[in-house]
Amino acid sequence: MAIQVEGGILKERKYPLVFVILLLLISAVVLLLTNTASTLNPTSFYPDAENPQPLSESITEEQEKPPEEQRILPQKKEEDDFRDDFVDSIIHWEVCKGGIGVDYMPCLDNMKAIKALRSRRHMEHRERHCPKSKLHCLLPLPKGYRVPVPWPKSRDMIWYYNVPRTKLIEYKKEQNWVVKSDNYLVFPGGGTQFKDGVDHYVEYIEKTLPAIQWGKNIRVVLDVGCGVASFGGYLLDKNVLTMSFAPKDEHEAQIQFALERGIPATLSVIGTQKLTFADNGFDLIHCARCRVHWDADGGKPLFELNRILRPGGFFAWSATPVYRDDNERDKKVWKAMVRVTKAMCWTVVAKTVDSNGIGLVIYQKPNSSSCYDNRKENDPPICKNMDTKDKPWYALLSPCITPLPVDSNGNIQSWPMPWPQRLTAKPPSLFTVPDARETYYNDSKHWSKLVPEVYMNSLSLNWSSVRNIMDMNAGYAGFATALIDLPVWVMNVVPIDMADTLGIINDKGLIGMYHDWCESFNTYPRTYDLLHSSFLLEALQKRCDIMDVVVEIDRILRPEGYLVVQDSMEVIRKLGPILRSLHWSVKLYRNQFLVAKKNFWRPQLS
Repeated sequence: MAIQVEGGILKERKYPLVFVILLLLISAVVLLLTNTASTLNPTSFYPDAENPQPLSESITEEQEKPPEEQRILPQKKEEDDFRDDFVDSIIHWEVCKGGIGVDYMPCLDNMKAIKALRSRRHMEHRERHCPKSKLHCLLPLPKGYRVPVPWPKSRDMIWYYNVPRTKLIEYKKEQNWVVKSDNYLVFPGGGTQFKDGVDHYVEYIEKTLPAIQWGKNIRVVLDVGCGVASFGGYLLDKNVLTMSFAPKDEHEAQIQFALERGIPATLSVIGTQKLTFADNGFDLIHCARCRVHWDADGGKPLFELNRILRPGGFFAWSATPVYRDDNERDKKVWKAMVRVTKAMCWTVVAKTVDSNGIGLVIYQKPNSSSCYDNRKENDPPICKNMDTKDKPWYALLSPCITPLPVDSNGNIQSWPMPWPQRLTAKPPSLFTVPDARETYYNDSKHWSKLVPEVYMNSLSLNWSSVRNIMDMNAGYAGFATALIDLPVWVMNVVPIDMADTLGIINDKGLIGMYHDWCESFNTYPRTYDLLHSSFLLEALQKRCDIMDVVVEIDRILRPEGYLVVQDSMEVIRKLGPILRSLHWSVKLYRNQFLVAKKNFWRPQLS
């Protein structure tokens, strides 16, 4: 009987029991889906670039979370919450063909535009001529390409197959610029003016004018016509940061050699347009037989140097006409230099010849307007404000003298503090508006906390493999400032549609230049180890296709190099599929940072 009663009870409660079990299963599934959705749709990401949440709060919250900080972005299409509807997660790539080789630079190798030029008299063929159509293919790698030699060894030798050029070796073999040794290219530190080596030459300049004080008074230098940038490379030992530049020329890839060595450099030329550097930015400009006709067009090239040279700054000119007077052509050049420099109120503060017959003259730019005011003739005239208010992007050289910068009281801006104090001191060119000062100091605090806590410890970047860094939207260079103790250098890029902070960056003792990221950058392929983009792409995509920007990033980033992006989640959702289609490893950290690593993959040739 008892058994019958028990069976009856079970029979009577069968369906309610099943209902309870089913309800529990549904609750568990709902809870699981909720957790997954909250993971894939982060709420702690900055809502926009203008008003990001305080990083200190974000970091504190993340530190309280479990140690699982990173997630690989989903690879399967059905799981991909980081894709935009207009971007297919499967993108077909091809290797560039039709004469586009391993070292192609879109804006400098546009042969159709170059051949159509009416004149090359003023180096027009070495200036930017960007094609209308964008690059929609991937550049091949040089045969035998491998990860570059690490710094500091790379300063003296690089892997030959990364830059397999021998023309410069033959052309400059008597000057000891570069020598091939087995599978390496070796840079002994020679050059036209460096008969006893670059280190001797650097000391020779300081001995000639002790006020220079390398690495203390002089920190930011521009080397015009730099060759393979040995001058700038050796100045690094003196705590001097040099922007070395030269045009793409018949000697083959001098700037490519420099960047492969890990020395700051860029492709540029003093032709018909202004250099993409800030007014009054450099402490010293150097030219060792750089083959620039300084007196051309009434002295426009020298007016351009005057524009970018800091008040009280120096121009060190090491060239044949400085010390030879037995040649009529040299005499003519020297007389022209005397005439133009005097008209600009530059003064000769040193002139000498060393034991090897190397001549040197050092000019100083005035730090007072009194000379301008006392000139008998206003020739060349002082530029009006309308001539200097815009960034020098595709701007023609000015036939006038840039006025000296003044502070809110009308006084000429002072020289920056000695290095290294100038890195953290108030920049002389900091805007006089109180809000700007507050923004600057808040930005400095922001990066000084963010870099050590996140970039150094949480993003899984192999910093030992990083030497050449580009900050694509540098702002006040807080990112570069926070990296100052690492053996790296940073090219601080100020986009042309962003606030002009390049003068402040130079005041801090750092280097940089202007650029429009809807166009190609003036550098050889595979020349940077890390590209950093902080709230750049969301605004940029209003003017150009983000796919084109990614192709350019792929062009200039070395294999095994990193891309770090902090931007809106909309941008990250677009970037993820594109980068994965390039076979890059892509990860999202702390729901805020996309970190991608390029590899050696290239599409199969059809």
